[in-house]
Amino acid sequence: MYLRVKLWAALPALSLLLLVSGCGELTVLDPKGPVGESQKDLIIFSIILMLIIVAVVFIAFTYMIVKYRDRPGRDEKDYDPDHHGNTTLEIVWTVIPLIIVTALSIPTVITIYELEEAPEASSDKEPLVVYATTADWKWFFSYPEENIETVNYLHIPTDRAIEFRLSSADSMASLWIPALGGQKYNMAGMENTLYLQADEEGTYEGRNSNYNGSGFAEHTFEVHAENEEDFESWVEKVKNTAPELTQEEYDSLLAPGLEEELEFSSTHLDYVDHGTNEGRDYLIERHKDAFEEPLHLKGGRGAGDE
Repeated sequence: MYLRVKLWAALPALSLLLLVSGCGELTVLDPKGPVGESQKDLIIFSIILMLIIVAVVFIAFTYMIVKYRDRPGRDEKDYDPDHHGNTTLEIVWTVIPLIIVTALSIPTVITIYELEEAPEASSDKEPLVVYATTADWKWFFSYPEENIETVNYLHIPTDRAIEFRLSSADSMASLWIPALGGQKYNMAGMENTLYLQADEEGTYEGRNSNYNGSGFAEHTFEVHAENEEDFESWVEKVKNTAPELTQEEYDSLLAPGLEEELEFSSTHLDYVDHGTNEGRDYLIERHKDAFEEPLHLKGGRGAGDE
């Protein structure tokens, strides 16, 4: 019994040790852009504040159980508290939680509002607009200014804000690139805006962070961050070598299933914008029979197969 109690008492310390030892592997704590950096600072601030609170509580708890423990020779009359109606104590245990909540709320609200605008670090450049549309279980990235579109991967320039315009052709999803910042939801018939930026060149993992069925685990994409010159070269290459995205091809890609990486020298925005009310019903109108068929993976294995 004594051993079991010791193990339970050691769990908080073991949990903290595991957290600290794993911090080096947590992508969100090693951001590659200003948005992720702001969010990391908020996470660190919140953790430190909560650890201080936990430390104060444990110190007070230890003091109480030592000072007022039952021991030989102690007169029970020595402890005769009378706190009922004690105005001072009631003020203290009301004000302290208010201070804690305020200390957490103010930086959180400030950070949230700051992230609704393009990062100031690249305010001298116009954000690159990318329409990020999701459909079970694939990602469509449309570059309206460049008039190109990719499936399940994207290229972005470094040191320039990316203005993602998020929507969904069917079920709700959530675009998340941990190295660059937090997630925001993709929903049918409406459009959300998410600003992200990469300051370092590299390939980053992106995914859907909102469970949406059997293809969820593979609902991923890659982000290739490169300098402006390399990005422009890639754009020209796609324009000159990729086929156009016809409406028929796009409609076939919308059917539930997984898909390989693709690129096109035009965008589906010529046919539909899923961030509008008209886009909400597009999939239903054009695929009345598609959803009665088994889920598929282009080229073989079904999305629900093991």
